Amino acid sequence: MKKISIHIALSIILFLSAFQPRAYSQNLKVSNNNRFLVNSDGTPFFYLGDTGWELFIKLNKKETELYLNNRVSKGFTVIQCVITGTEPAILDKPAKNGNTVFVDMDPAKPNEKYFKHVDWVVDKADELGLYLALFPAWGTLVVGKDSLFDKTKAYEYGRFLGNRYKNKTNIIWVLGGDKMAEGYEAIWESMVKGIKDGGSNQLMTYHYHLQGNQGSSDNWQSAKWLSFNTEESGHMTAFSDNYRLITEDYNKKPIKPVIDGELMYEGMPIGFCPTNGKATPHMVRVEAYWSVFAGAFGFTYGENSIMQFYNNEKEWAWWAEKSWKETMEAPGSFQMRYLKNLMLSRPFLSRIPDQSIIEPKPLNVMDHLQATRDGTLGKYDATYLMVYFPYLTHKYKIKTDAISASKLRVWWFDPRTGESFNKGEIENTGTFELPWGSEIKTNNNGPDWVLVIDDASKEYPAPGRNNND
Repeated sequence: MKKISIHIALSIILFLSAFQPRAYSQNLKVSNNNRFLVNSDGTPFFYLGDTGWELFIKLNKKETELYLNNRVSKGFTVIQCVITGTEPAILDKPAKNGNTVFVDMDPAKPNEKYFKHVDWVVDKADELGLYLALFPAWGTLVVGKDSLFDKTKAYEYGRFLGNRYKNKTNIIWVLGGDKMAEGYEAIWESMVKGIKDGGSNQLMTYHYHLQGNQGSSDNWQSAKWLSFNTEESGHMTAFSDNYRLITEDYNKKPIKPVIDGELMYEGMPIGFCPTNGKATPHMVRVEAYWSVFAGAFGFTYGENSIMQFYNNEKEWAWWAEKSWKETMEAPGSFQMRYLKNLMLSRPFLSRIPDQSIIEPKPLNVMDHLQATRDGTLGKYDATYLMVYFPYLTHKYKIKTDAISASKLRVWWFDPRTGESFNKGEIENTGTFELPWGSEIKTNNNGPDWVLVIDDASKEYPAPGRNNND
């Protein structure tokens, strides 16, 4: 009887789950202040991207579902992926789904069977509430000796894509892909025009160069089709000063949102040199918090095996040792959602970077502190401020006069665990001097922390939480 009851209960659960509303995504748009992305209803959208370049090429349907569900469970909101894959050699042999991208490697002849698989992935992602930052073609197919495109083929391929996906709400178009645009602007612009003429009106950006320290604003800042800027801080150093790149774009005109779309992948050799050691979760966290606190509307994470979907030792790979299925549980992939949760636990669309609240100024890149708050630069209208410490190595004072309230609430937020520690209320004297030593270095022993100071009267929830938690 008990077994029958259990089977009946399970049947009821499965029956009811079939009628649960699915997490279809909304059309994204740029916020009214041109700093962020928002959902169609105006609510904040935090771009938490994962790098899955070869999603269409190397995974079958079962593997795709495994990967996408894993990323949803970790709080990711966007998957960056390339329709053609990133290696030209891939195009002359079938992908994991059994079909080539183009017939006879001709972009004017998209393979319908291949694109039916792309359709399925787009719909599956939408069902899960995931957006795809969709690259029509990797840069090496447009720029240089391996180019398959001229202006005409770029336009026709773009129009094919634009018409096919014009009604999909979970697509962000990304041109480029590890290639500089100089000399090839007309081809990319033809592809953009084709997408637009095909009927697509989704957001668009451009992804720049492999070596880093470059971005879409170098060529397209004034282009009307460029919805937001994408920087690539790259893989060459353990701690790139991506906050500088974000700050430069943040201050350009016309104002456009900005994001670091590719940086050091967790598990990848630093500077592509194995003797330099591999990028750690801490290195990834530092660049994530630096960029977001500097004004970025989100962040893109990457893990070395997953970005190439490495599966076994017989494949050529960028220094991958474990399969992508194993590295789906890499520590950094769990920790990225804590950044998203932190930012969304305070007013988001009024957030600005503000380095003026830090005294003295950080000494060098390794010591760089990055501060953000809400309100208006130069005015005392903030209700919270946050400062990210990559290391707790020097004594700093934090100016709190940007908050006019007389009472402040102080928190320490742990980027590794998402936990916050309430240090109580203090008088707002205009300056918060960090208590040094054991007062800070509690719980997991660092090395990085976020200081959060609130207007106590606002009664904000603990950092990383919302009022419904």
